[in-house]
Amino acid sequence: MTKVALIGAAAGLVGVAALALGYQAGRSDVVVASAAPEMSSTTASTTDRAEIEGIVRNYLINNPEVMIEVQTALNAKQEAAQKEASTEVISENRDKIFQSPMDAVFGNPKGDVTIVEFFDYNCGYCKKALPDMDALLKSDPNLRFVMKEFPILGADSTRAHIVAKAFKALMPDKYLEFHRDLLGGEGRATEASAMAIAVKLGANEAQIREKMLSPEVTKAFNENFELANSLSITGTPSYVVGNEVVPGALGADVLAEKISHIRNK
Repeated sequence: MTKVALIGAAAGLVGVAALALGYQAGRSDVVVASAAPEMSSTTASTTDRAEIEGIVRNYLINNPEVMIEVQTALNAKQEAAQKEASTEVISENRDKIFQSPMDAVFGNPKGDVTIVEFFDYNCGYCKKALPDMDALLKSDPNLRFVMKEFPILGADSTRAHIVAKAFKALMPDKYLEFHRDLLGGEGRATEASAMAIAVKLGANEAQIREKMLSPEVTKAFNENFELANSLSITGTPSYVVGNEVVPGALGADVLAEKISHIRNK
């Protein structure tokens, strides 16, 4: 746990103590007023505050695990709230998430379960996750895999993805091969490396460059970024499986379990 998190947890406990302080100070004013009228309520309140803060400080020092318990409870509450918010966003944007014509679809177009992946061609974890997708598609003939291009790793990524979008629009039947070559390749994905793959697969470079200027390309990226923001997706790869956002390259086995869970439901 970070120092900031521990301080935050301690602050929460001190806040609770402050509530007790308010109550205790009120009682003290009554007692002090009757016993010693010359003593001000401010003096009594200050004394009580110092005493309670000392008690809280000593308790936290002697029981530091309490701060961990508080932070754990806070994390669980925040995660539950985020999951609920993501479920609502997915429900309200199902067509944009699962059925956008601007996204590539691998596997069975009419599959009974869809996995949506937000990815960046320069993401090392996305590269590691590529075999996971291939393994799932090979073992599950009823799986539908939607690829949402989400270039967040600099200008090279953006330009490479623009080439990819243009290639997909002109040669959709070869996009899977293009995708595997670019994501699975060595080195950094750039406009030049993406264009080289496109030309190798039979694309006309002039036509690709013309298509790269299409407003549809910009629209596709804007939509994906808006969805990612609504779903609190900040990294790649991130998946949407059913009504759940699943961040990180968790492996084929974890994704297969989630697929099975959806089917069992």
